[in-house]
Amino acid sequence: MQFSSKLIENAVGEISKLPGIGQKTALRLVMHLLKAPEEQSESLSKAIVKMRHEIQFCKKCHHISDEETCNICNSPRRDGTIICLVEESQDVMAVENTAQYFGHYHVLGGVISPMEGIGPSMLKIDSLVKRITESIATDQPIKEVILALSPTMEGDTTAFYLTKKLKAFEHLKITTIARGIPVGGELEYADEVTLGRSIQARVSFAD
Repeated sequence: MQFSSKLIENAVGEISKLPGIGQKTALRLVMHLLKAPEEQSESLSKAIVKMRHEIQFCKKCHHISDEETCNICNSPRRDGTIICLVEESQDVMAVENTAQYFGHYHVLGGVISPMEGIGPSMLKIDSLVKRITESIATDQPIKEVILALSPTMEGDTTAFYLTKKLKAFEHLKITTIARGIPVGGELEYADEVTLGRSIQARVSFAD
């Protein structure tokens, strides 16, 4: 792609580094910012710089936060005896958007992936074990850990590792999110693994 301005080229180059954005889309965004009021571009750049400098990760659950401890961990309305274990902060947002879960979270920061050189020690597993251990002596001991990991080989490997790791806590209930046919989906287009798991995890029709 040819550019008449080195400044435009540099801006397009930086924006196209973002996931899902190619050069054409990046160029459209750059041209929009160029035509928009100068305050809009300045506001965008300030917001990004401020985010990068001031964003924190909750010391308890590792979810992104504006404070040392996130608003979910701080909320007295949440059930601290249940932890939903997820890979990344985006997953916390996805679960929260369902408005069906009212416990706490723990963000692993990824999944075990030998192919990518990611081992258990690189994830927030030790801090999870520490949370559970320390909670036993409190009036709100953690009673259940929900494994809300992606249904991939890496996700299943991580879930298997965590299950073995957490078996030491005899009082702890370890569950996993249900996997099945999505609402509105056609049965004939479901893959065999998903369909098989749906049958195995079947529930009463009244539910």
